[in-house]
Amino acid sequence: MLFFQAVKRQEPLGWGSCLVFFGALALAFFLSGLLLAVQGKAPLAALWLLMESAFGSRHALEDSVIKAVPIFLCSIGVGLTFRLQIWNIGAEGQFALGAVGATWAALNFSTWPWYSLLPLMLLCASLAGALWGAIPAVLRLKMRANEIIVSLMLNYVGILVLEYLVYGMWKGPDSFGFPMTSEFVSAAVVSRIPGTRLNWGLGLCVFIGAVMAIFLRYTRLGYELRACGENVRAARYARMPYGFLVIMVMMVSGALAGWAGFLESSAILGRLQPSIMSGYGYTAIVVAWLAQLNPLIIAVASFLLAGLRVGMETLQLDLQVPAAFGQIMEGCVLLSVLAGGFFSRYSFRWRSKG
Repeated sequence: MLFFQAVKRQEPLGWGSCLVFFGALALAFFLSGLLLAVQGKAPLAALWLLMESAFGSRHALEDSVIKAVPIFLCSIGVGLTFRLQIWNIGAEGQFALGAVGATWAALNFSTWPWYSLLPLMLLCASLAGALWGAIPAVLRLKMRANEIIVSLMLNYVGILVLEYLVYGMWKGPDSFGFPMTSEFVSAAVVSRIPGTRLNWGLGLCVFIGAVMAIFLRYTRLGYELRACGENVRAARYARMPYGFLVIMVMMVSGALAGWAGFLESSAILGRLQPSIMSGYGYTAIVVAWLAQLNPLIIAVASFLLAGLRVGMETLQLDLQVPAAFGQIMEGCVLLSVLAGGFFSRYSFRWRSKG
């Protein structure tokens, strides 16, 4: 009797991995097209409209890059924790607390010049996000709490803290009753790159990506982080500082998500309001897994997922596609690529029973 058996490949698939990846993307788009067809839309025309509105013009590309900045910052932090096999699902709450910290500085030190105020806002966002990220790490180490559950629940707490402030004590007198703060003074707004609609947060992303790549590849802590992620017991036996690394990566991840909140509140909205919560922290999890935790590939995946968001906004306006379709499409892409990764690592062979 013949049957299939999965056998781990002895050598990397090489260029075949690229074919598997693009095949997985094609499968995801095919499934998305089927969903569009069920809704009575022309699948090919709709998918073409999505790609054109995301990458088909300079204006579309700028929109995609603007949305890619917070996704990248959240993703690079989440990917750092995943390398240690610590599952930080709380980037959304850390993003919210970062925006709250930056807003506190903008509202209370509005008379400061920009060269003092913007670093203070960045520092406050970093501290707020880092402290929010440290809570699951400490509870895991001291009480053996599951960091997935703790960080996930803290997302809701962080968002509710933000809403409490903008509905209450921080509601601006010029907001006409809407839940938002007063507009930030010009010194508290991150400026745009001349000649574009992009802000200088893009430069921050380039800097963080380079630092992260150097840290992981050429520093002792980076080596210990990777070693602990591969085998915790062996790392403890080698006296590597596992507890310190857990707290460090969670605080760094939280700080980076806080930076994303700072940029979104300062450079994009110019104030704090509930609409700042757009699910970037959850998208970061998808991006980190798609990129296999590689900082350079995270940048590319962030741009592609941001383009998907921009294209989905056009589909909602032009074709009346439900907003949930974008999340469904993200899920199809993630599941297809992860399934494709299995075929990159394993091959199937015929075996005879007995």
